[in-house]
Amino acid sequence: MIKKDGWDARPLLRRPEDGELIDVAGVAHFFRLTGEHTGGRFAFEEFTLAPGIVGARPHVHEGHDEYFYVLDGELTLHDGDGEVTVGPGNLLSAVRGTPHGFRNAGTETARALCLYTPAGYEGYFREVHAAVAAGAEVTDELLAEFRSRYRTASY
Repeated sequence: MIKKDGWDARPLLRRPEDGELIDVAGVAHFFRLTGEHTGGRFAFEEFTLAPGIVGARPHVHEGHDEYFYVLDGELTLHDGDGEVTVGPGNLLSAVRGTPHGFRNAGTETARALCLYTPAGYEGYFREVHAAVAAGAEVTDELLAEFRSRYRTASY
């Protein structure tokens, strides 16, 4: 095993079924790579969103950047000034300090990729999932509490 900065530095092949599924408030987050796989450099997920589901209310990250790439269906993206609906092939770059959010206002399931750099925000989804599994209701207050742990605030 080749170690570099405390993690296995060899290439890592992830098969289609390899990943961590975290279902949060109607969004299926399938983390293909987490900070544990990348030495904290980035996390990579594929997510699906049924019609009518809000993926993330507008918010701002101060500790990481996010990049969204639409694969199927349509996402309505909040860009700080308003919303725009986009389909496959569109990419949204939400670097630190930029307000963003997304929802599925369409009639078909949306599927997209999201890259987080550096890694770590996957912990937010784990914490919200655990709270909901324990009986907590997803409220703006609950989300704000968990977001604050990851240098993120509502917009």
